[in-house]
Amino acid sequence: MYIVTGGAGYIGGHLVDYLVSKNLEVIVIDDLSYGRYRNEKAKFIMFDLRQGNIVEFTEKLEKNPIIYHLAANPDVRTSMINVEEHFERDVKVTLNVMELARRVDAEKVIFASSSTVYGETNKIPTPESEDLKPISNYGLFKLLCENVVKYYAEQYGIKSISARLANITGGRVSHGVVVDFVKKLRDNPNLLEILGNGKQRKSYLYINDLIEAFMMLEEKVNKIYDVFNIGNTDWITVDEIAKIVIDEMRLSPRIIYKDLTAEGRGWPGDVRIMLLDISKISKEIGWSPKMGSREVIRQAVRDLLYGYRSVY
Repeated sequence: MYIVTGGAGYIGGHLVDYLVSKNLEVIVIDDLSYGRYRNEKAKFIMFDLRQGNIVEFTEKLEKNPIIYHLAANPDVRTSMINVEEHFERDVKVTLNVMELARRVDAEKVIFASSSTVYGETNKIPTPESEDLKPISNYGLFKLLCENVVKYYAEQYGIKSISARLANITGGRVSHGVVVDFVKKLRDNPNLLEILGNGKQRKSYLYINDLIEAFMMLEEKVNKIYDVFNIGNTDWITVDEIAKIVIDEMRLSPRIIYKDLTAEGRGWPGDVRIMLLDISKISKEIGWSPKMGSREVIRQAVRDLLYGYRSVY
């Protein structure tokens, strides 16, 4: 049996689709704050995981589930503004989820962390062993969450994995640079505003590749606690992303840049360069992405423009 926190959100919804396609029993726990996707084959429990009545709540759940913890506020930008809200939805929720995991004797917990825990590092590609120096509250809170997961794993024997994700896109993606560009060009086909200097360079992974990585980690990793990067082997600049979006939409807009930080960042806390070293997950469990970053971006644009058809 599976529990997916944040299962009505972007990544969670795709994960739930995959699990139910394999005729697995799935319980979604979500308060519908950042996603409203529902798969009718999964049991849905409306619950705000920030609440303190976890003890009473867990009494209603079956024992020994596998838990995918995806519930969080997904917006890096607003973490620098709505600090307390992000803290509660990331750190407090993760503490409650791990307490839930302890009380239901969870078989395994897979936590969706982020590449933002590294901050801006000189080690590119960045391995799991690199120092963790986040430059956003989002990254800081993900790092705190990792420590909560690790603590519970080691103290209570709950096998757990922190998966540090690159930028995930495609399918029903609801936020991020591709969504932002498509929306802007639909509103005004003659002008595209780019946040930052356009030189930010990051790695992108298609949602289906992420789900495959999750499944392989769940099956093959059996340490009490471990950490894995999940990303791509290449990267792409924001300017290149804009070019792909413009090409797919068959437009010729004027491009302007809005540098909010005078450092080339799109916003305070924006990591300008990110490429994860994925050699650990490739060597230990045999996973690798099927699409490179440019192909991922082009497919994500097409998913938005023409509709996404689930492969599950």
